[in-house]
Amino acid sequence: MWIQVRTIDGKETRTVEDLSRLTKIELLRLKIQDIFNVSPHQQRLFYRGKQMEDGQTLFDYNVGLNDIVQLLIRTQSDTADSPDVKNSLGDIAASASQPPSSSRCMLINAGIGCYKINELVDCRDISIGAWFEACIENVTLAPAKPKVGRPSKRTNGKLEAELGQGQSTDSNRNNNGLNTESNGATTSQNDSPVIEARQDVIYHIKYEDYPENGVVEMIPCNVRPRARTLLRWDQLQEGMIVMVNYNMETPEERGFWFDAEIQALNQTSRTNKELRVKILIGGPGDVVEDCKVHFLDEIYQVEKPGARALSSADGPFKRKSGPECKHCKADPDAECRFCSCCVCGGKQDAHMQLLCDECNMAFHIYCLNPPLSTIPDDEDWYCPTCKNDTNEVVKAGEKLKTSKKRAKMPSATTESQRDWGKGMACVGRTKECTIVPPTHYGPVPGIPVGTTWKFRVQVSEAGVHRPHVGGIHGRVHDGAYSLVLAGGFEDEVDRGDEFTYTGSGGRDLSGNKRIGEHSFDQTLTHMNRALASNCDAPLDDKVGAESKNWRAGKPVRVVRSSKGRRISQYAPEEGNRYDGIYKVVKYWPEVGKCGYLVWRYLLRRDDQEPAPWTPEGLERSKKLGLTVQVRSKALIYHLIFCSKKQEDDDEEDEEQLIPPSKQLKVEEAFQLSEQQKRLIQDDVANRRLWDEAMEHLKEGPKFLSKLEQSFMCLCCQELAFQPITTVCSHNVCKACLQRSFRAQVYTCPACRHDLGKDYNMSQNQTLQTLLDQFFPGYSKGR
Repeated sequence: MWIQVRTIDGKETRTVEDLSRLTKIELLRLKIQDIFNVSPHQQRLFYRGKQMEDGQTLFDYNVGLNDIVQLLIRTQSDTADSPDVKNSLGDIAASASQPPSSSRCMLINAGIGCYKINELVDCRDISIGAWFEACIENVTLAPAKPKVGRPSKRTNGKLEAELGQGQSTDSNRNNNGLNTESNGATTSQNDSPVIEARQDVIYHIKYEDYPENGVVEMIPCNVRPRARTLLRWDQLQEGMIVMVNYNMETPEERGFWFDAEIQALNQTSRTNKELRVKILIGGPGDVVEDCKVHFLDEIYQVEKPGARALSSADGPFKRKSGPECKHCKADPDAECRFCSCCVCGGKQDAHMQLLCDECNMAFHIYCLNPPLSTIPDDEDWYCPTCKNDTNEVVKAGEKLKTSKKRAKMPSATTESQRDWGKGMACVGRTKECTIVPPTHYGPVPGIPVGTTWKFRVQVSEAGVHRPHVGGIHGRVHDGAYSLVLAGGFEDEVDRGDEFTYTGSGGRDLSGNKRIGEHSFDQTLTHMNRALASNCDAPLDDKVGAESKNWRAGKPVRVVRSSKGRRISQYAPEEGNRYDGIYKVVKYWPEVGKCGYLVWRYLLRRDDQEPAPWTPEGLERSKKLGLTVQVRSKALIYHLIFCSKKQEDDDEEDEEQLIPPSKQLKVEEAFQLSEQQKRLIQDDVANRRLWDEAMEHLKEGPKFLSKLEQSFMCLCCQELAFQPITTVCSHNVCKACLQRSFRAQVYTCPACRHDLGKDYNMSQNQTLQTLLDQFFPGYSKGR
């Protein structure tokens, strides 16, 4: 097993070999030291966002074959950062800025600004442009560059972003609204010296409906006297600036209060009235055109600065806004698990409710399990559902905690010291065959007979035999798709064109054992039954069956392993070789040499390609340049580089660095039928792609790889199915393009060429026919 180690800046990547899944992290550090010349105590290793600690293994972090581990090199002067010391003067200054506790009914002249302390005002939140009732708590002079803001959270998520420094951007729009007379005429800002001076102050306000926000700083352009005058229908005129209630998401429901400019007044009868306005959000261009106002009896006059100051002694002057909760409509007598305690739904004892900082649900302290006696002092609180178990959290520098799944593995309970982590079956697939589905019968396109792989996992990646270890791949109610002949039974007979195969089962493979002695009889179930289903004969689990027309059975891909050399001369000397298509002639039960009942199968070759052990097959393998395929091309270069001797002749060294696959010249070109040549000529829309692909005909089966690359759908990254050739000469699956149009994306996925909303998705039948011929079976399951 090998992995890649890359520095955190990505400038250097090295391969670390001779590893096992059970390799300790401290041993990995020593190997990295030899390669990067970095001492172990200076190494910080990261894999998938986790810091790797000593005492753990690669298996604990689930490091796979050829995966990348990042290396961060510590400097010698790295020390732990000391915690920042909190400035207590900031708390003192904050407390000093709070207004003194006095009667809310008394208006106090601060000596600056045009509004008094305890005055009722309307304040605009520039993030949504709505006006909310507030009360002035204090008035202070503005600094040279004021930075005013507000808390980032408001009840029910009505405000979500910080106020920031952008309030002055909408002063022009606001001034127009502030200087509007009741009849709609505006006055100049220069006529009022009070308005000129009010930009030099900061108003500290508190929202009446959102006391949890505390005291918020506001600049004068976002503060104005509390609206108090309702306008009748006959007082409204086009062009007037008024305050209306409007819901941006659901216009039929009650929402927030916005400034609006009247655009149209329509009255067909005494009760049938329609008011169309332009909602003024804030800035000069922040408007919402053609909005219909539904609450015609609640249209307020916009008060200008200098209006009579109001306090709580004059009345609440409250306007109706949208309900805080859409579920209970803010009914105080109704139980609601959304705006109140999510356990009991009661709205009583609001001071004894806790709000979860994760899910934002409320809980009574006595409704929790177990209940709490008092409100906790912690700044953050999480409900039992959202709270993470601190015992399960792995912090930086701590070792991994064993999961329940890992604790039940046989490798965690065995006392054996055997290193099982070096096997290639443990590393897993690095890619998956998508040309054909897993349930595909027959040969895999692009895999000629005689193809040999070094490891079994490579056979799985190619799609010839999917299981890593199992000998039969199939489904009970469908059949068997492939099998591996590895000589696992001494009494199996291999004659090349036909062989007897023994079913699976009958052995005790408990734990993580891969082999074992026979201890009970085999049964015609599971994979044995699947392989028997391939025989063209009625299924019989008692005495077996024999096909009268064995060629009519389902095909089985056969892979011979080099492990079978001890019983068969037809097995390869190295690796795993694909030997073509076989059919099940018959199957029967018998007592084997082991003394237990086993199921035998007679399979006979039925493939037009010559067998790889025949002279014709050997010649064809030579023409195609078939050699044993190693797991990674990078490994080939690396192994050759490590094994070559240090010689003075540079030219000789370069020859040794050439991989064997490059030294063999492919002599057999891919043959096209007359129908395929004619269809390629008919596919005019893809002429350029076909011309590029035809240049690879001389490379034999690699021609199919070029086709797969040329006609791959950019959306699903698979061979295009029901292809649609766009006007820009790109091929996309019809289903992928339809999904893109449903998402209102009407451009080509490859080049973003505008196809138009009414684009006619006509399928390229010629290309579909060609792909079905070159890749038979790829459209199954698509």
